[in-house]
Amino acid sequence: MENQTFREDVLLLEGLKVSQRSSVPAFVLLLLVYVFVMLTNISLVVLIFTSRTLRQPMYLLSCNLSVNDIIGATSVTPYVLRHVFTPHSERYIRYTDCVVQAFCIHLYANASHTVLMIMAFDRCVAICNPLRYATVMTNRKVVTLSVAAWAAAFVGVTVLLGLSMRLTRCRRVIPNPYCDNASLFNLSCESVLISNVYGLVFTAVILGSSIVSITLTYLRIAAVCVRSKNKAMNRRALQTCSTHLAVYVFLLASCFIVVILHRFPKLVDHRKVAALVIQVNLPAFNTVIYGLQLREIRKRIIAVFHSRKVAQIK
Repeated sequence: MENQTFREDVLLLEGLKVSQRSSVPAFVLLLLVYVFVMLTNISLVVLIFTSRTLRQPMYLLSCNLSVNDIIGATSVTPYVLRHVFTPHSERYIRYTDCVVQAFCIHLYANASHTVLMIMAFDRCVAICNPLRYATVMTNRKVVTLSVAAWAAAFVGVTVLLGLSMRLTRCRRVIPNPYCDNASLFNLSCESVLISNVYGLVFTAVILGSSIVSITLTYLRIAAVCVRSKNKAMNRRALQTCSTHLAVYVFLLASCFIVVILHRFPKLVDHRKVAALVIQVNLPAFNTVIYGLQLREIRKRIIAVFHSRKVAQIK
């Protein structure tokens, strides 16, 4: 009876093939990246909410990105760190934990697109209609946009995983370094057509919406900048938009790399490494590019460290 329960409730993660020689460097590197992501993103959220000068729609909306990066990093990195020194045959994960991990990973991936879409809308209003910005981007609008971004991702992912969880399982091996929806429905011997179709449609809707909306947004911003003769305004627009665009392009490229590698079964090990590197490093990239590159945040961080240094001297 205990063995039957074990087979039903516990899954085996294949994970990455890490040699004993590479285990320690891999563990240290992953741990440093994870600590960096957590410290920087938590610090950014605290800094924005405690500083009056940063309580602006642009920075408040960026908090969504920081919270999402914390979810993305925490959903994968601790499990990978735990399995670095664990033999391949003993990398177990409970089915419920696998579902939670898959939910967090898909929520992170889809919320990245929806959050970046509302941030693009904010930049469009600020650059194209600067005189109406204060009346359009009110605190209520910021909350509404944030809730809409998270709700769209949450509902879509809930349905996605719900379709996979309804299937009976006849396998227990996850051929990936972490759990995702494809891994879950592939555990079943039933027809997974509905899960496949919904997953493709949902992905196409999220990707298509983000690509179209952000492309149209930047075309409008570019048109306004071309018509404007205000060099200072164009410089500020370029500075704020370049960080947002860099984060979005990196996210989009990461999505396409994983999707393309899925089409080549012989590159399964490369796909595992690429998927893990992207999942772990994307939150760190977002923090460096979007958080620490914004001038007002840099000024505030410098001011905080300066005040502490003065206090220590006194």
